[in-house]
Order: sequence, then structure tokens, then C-alpha cells
Amino acid sequence: MHIERDPNGDFILESDEIAGRFGLTRDDFRQRIRRGLVTSTVERGEAEDIGTSRLSVRLGNRVWRAVLNNEGEVQNEVVTFVRGRGRSDGS
Repeated sequence: MHIERDPNGDFILESDEIAGRFGLTRDDFRQRIRRGLVTSTVERGEAEDIGTSRLSVRLGNRVWRAVLNNEGEVQNEVVTFVRGRGRSDGS
């Protein structure tokens, strides 16, 4: 997988490819985006990891993470399950 960047340097992810990582169709994935169920983060590499980026896309209890090199090529990727955050009222 190769991930492009827009003129501002932001990453552009193909809906089809990311949807497939979650076992969804593109339309199902886009619907979840519109409902605010998909979040993403970008972390820039520092020190010995300079020039790399880690992208994370979360949907429910699943997270797709990929490490990209400076050319936008995915060096490794994984889909994992995360535990719930628990209740904030102390129960």
C-alpha cells in the first residue's frame, strides 16, 4: 500500500483499502465516518525514527496502525483490538 499526501502534507487514505482492513465495504465505512465513529491520528517519528510516520485509524474496538517511510510506503501494518475505556462515573 502506498499512501499519498495532499498539498498541505496531510495523508490521503483510500476508503476502499482502509474499509477492507476492517472487513467493511467502502460505503459502510464511509457511513461510519459520517456518524463520527471513525477517528484517526498521525504521529511523526523522532530521533532514530525521523522520517517515518505512524497512522492510526480507530473504529469501535479495532485499530488499524501503519508505519510509513518518508516516501509514503507502508513498512508494516496491523489491526488490533483494544479494551474499552470503562465508565467515567467511577462505576
